[in-house]
Amino acid sequence: MTEETVIFTEDLKYQYPETTRLGLNNINLNIPKGSKWLLVGPNGAGKSTLLKVLAGKKLIKSGKLRLFNIDPFDLRVKGLEQKTIVYLGTEWANNEIIKRDIGVEELINSVGGNYYIDRRNKLIELLEINKKWRMCRCSDGQRRRVQLCMGLLKPFDLLLLDEVTIDLDVLIRDKLLKFLSNETLERGAVVIYATHIFDGLGDWSDKILHIVNGSVVKTYNREEIKYEGEPGVVQRGDNENNEVKIGPIHSLHPLALQWLQTDHDEIM
Repeated sequence: MTEETVIFTEDLKYQYPETTRLGLNNINLNIPKGSKWLLVGPNGAGKSTLLKVLAGKKLIKSGKLRLFNIDPFDLRVKGLEQKTIVYLGTEWANNEIIKRDIGVEELINSVGGNYYIDRRNKLIELLEINKKWRMCRCSDGQRRRVQLCMGLLKPFDLLLLDEVTIDLDVLIRDKLLKFLSNETLERGAVVIYATHIFDGLGDWSDKILHIVNGSVVKTYNREEIKYEGEPGVVQRGDNENNEVKIGPIHSLHPLALQWLQTDHDEIM
């Protein structure tokens, strides 16, 4: 570990309460500041469990975990309270309390919107939030955007995302991913993102972590994944020709599909 290390784990294990089943098994990570990690794996692979352990929502009894070189479960050690660790999962938008008649502006300001004014305004514009919305009238996608605005309002040191972009349209999701990239580049923050949607992620992450049955199968650097052809080039025909040609796009979807098919075949 160095001063640049944000997450360090050594033989980390998580055992589900009152069972012998392991949710995580011998996880070894060394994640430096300013990096973006993508978690890939089938349902039940352990992605959410890993994120919740890192967020302090699940307690480990075996292995080592250090966040910013601090044991998060040792209450005698100080310093971690000075870091901002944010976990955003899918549960929030499904909470019945959030669906009540609450003003969006009031909700955002309740978590510091009046303190982080510039950042609040930037996120509201980026996520295309109408401050006059009432939560009881918002769609699932609109509620998700409000959740992201509230969660990202305070500048974070470590951001843990668990499938929270599933309700976003393509444009909002693209702007969010660019915002998160800037956070890692400009402030040295770390983002760990678990998702099953791989569009637009071909060149986004610095590392890709493939997890199956609670274990890391493989870790790839971005440079180790190659694409061929000029990405994203669109050629349109004239007014009489409605044909559209789209050049090869940098996408992790084929790779993830292959991984998940192999995982499925081995599990079954």
